[in-house]
Amino acid sequence: MTLHFLHRHVLEDHLAGFETRPNPNHVTVYRRPLILSVLAHAGQEAAVFAHLAGMPGMDVRVCGPGEWMIVSAAGSRRAEEVAEELGALGGASVIDQSDGKVLLSIGGPSVRKILAKCLAVDLHPDVFAEGQSANMLCCHVAANLARTGLEMFEITVPRSLAGSVFEELMEMGREFALTASFSGG
Repeated sequence: MTLHFLHRHVLEDHLAGFETRPNPNHVTVYRRPLILSVLAHAGQEAAVFAHLAGMPGMDVRVCGPGEWMIVSAAGSRRAEEVAEELGALGGASVIDQSDGKVLLSIGGPSVRKILAKCLAVDLHPDVFAEGQSANMLCCHVAANLARTGLEMFEITVPRSLAGSVFEELMEMGREFALTASFSGG
């Protein structure tokens, strides 16, 4: 007997009914991103960060001193492969968070106005520059926010609270005609 498991995204029901053609202000939900937490051992922070920054296809998100999250929305690499590569480096502990976190991308001409309603941080490009990331509260939930473009951000939240964050983001973006869809569809 062969068992087949169906992967059902935690936001599947939340996206039902939203138009899939994106408006200029849009949230993209990634179905199966690769998300790993990396904690450098004492004295190894610089070496670990240098290695992370050189990994192809991976984006590095700062979480705290000597702590990063590496993300790949494309899913081109497997978690085990990346964890093994980092394990061979030594000097860091790696935990696969892919099933425990949800990755959202939000962008558009009104993105800063939308996010200002649920973040207590200045998102002006001179203050929070492209490539910068930080842990913070988003819609009252612990999240990691990264600026990925002039008008683009990625938000990583715990799976158990993703529905709450998604619903609140959609409410905050209602006046700006915020739409949402899964990546690739």
